[in-house]
Amino acid sequence: MIRRHHASDRLTDRPDHSLVGVIRIPENRTSPITAIVRRVVLAVLLLAAAVVIVYADRGGYRDANGDGVSFLDAVYYATVSLSTTGYGDITPFSDSARLVNILVITPLRILFLIVLVGTTLAVLTERSRQAFKIQRWRTKVRDHVVVVGFGTKGRSAVSAVLTEGVKPGQIVIVDTDQNALESASALGLVTVHGSGTRNDVLRVAGVDRARAVVVAANRDDSAVLITLTARELAPKVKIVSAVREAENVHLLRQSGADTVVVSSETAGRMLGMATHAPAVVEMIEDLTTPETGLAIAERDVEPGEIGGSPRHLPDIVLGVVRNERLYRVDAEEADAIEPGDRLLYVRKVTPPGEQ
Repeated sequence: MIRRHHASDRLTDRPDHSLVGVIRIPENRTSPITAIVRRVVLAVLLLAAAVVIVYADRGGYRDANGDGVSFLDAVYYATVSLSTTGYGDITPFSDSARLVNILVITPLRILFLIVLVGTTLAVLTERSRQAFKIQRWRTKVRDHVVVVGFGTKGRSAVSAVLTEGVKPGQIVIVDTDQNALESASALGLVTVHGSGTRNDVLRVAGVDRARAVVVAANRDDSAVLITLTARELAPKVKIVSAVREAENVHLLRQSGADTVVVSSETAGRMLGMATHAPAVVEMIEDLTTPETGLAIAERDVEPGEIGGSPRHLPDIVLGVVRNERLYRVDAEEADAIEPGDRLLYVRKVTPPGEQ
């Protein structure tokens, strides 16, 4: 049974500031120790500035002892003023008492203000920053990749997309698992908490402005519904869907998927081949792992290659893509390269440390 969501539940009806916690924009994080050290240094600098100001105008201050304002008095005055303690009701008379007030009481008060006020402000500013980033992101996001489901398939898909040069901030993860979203956020990916089967969740993820949508759901029925919803929102977006059973491929096609990957049968064929040709499986794994070794890539043809045969190029060409259709290199249609063709070829991947 399909659940109907009330208008008040729709994410698209909410203002941007109420989406904090639903959308999470990655940012550079500072360790707690570093943040506390920065606050302490700032408090000390403010205290030092106050001391200089008071001491420079010491003729305008009176001490209860009537002996003028010394530098120690200036430090004490700045201390009780900045700590909001006040002055005049309790006044230390001896230098040792005032020194204790400066060296012991004041640091404790500063630490208290850091823990109490500083933490509260950090939470408030964090929420404000996220709200501002969400508003800016929703306004400017274009040509990004939306990955629905951050399980094993989703993680592998993200890894492949990152290898192709897409920046982490241009990848949006949609999932209901908070732990999965935390892992995605740690990689610098934008995350949206919600079900990919919901129209409003995919709208918040910007599916209608995305370059591609990867459907990596754990269930085939969910994959069909997500694909159908994404296609309804974005008629022209490229949708790649994963399905467990081959019998459901036609459902994904009818729902609007451009490419369907059958995960169970592919794994089964690899297992069968490994029993008699393990080296073939190893080579296939190398070609489908974009981080190192060899990888299958796609590129535009160069002007000097037009009219020639793809079999005579220096690259190992596997096929020719023409008008969104793939022709194997041994096909008659691929005998001569035409303008606008794209080549599927094997390229060597250079590890980042060796570039």
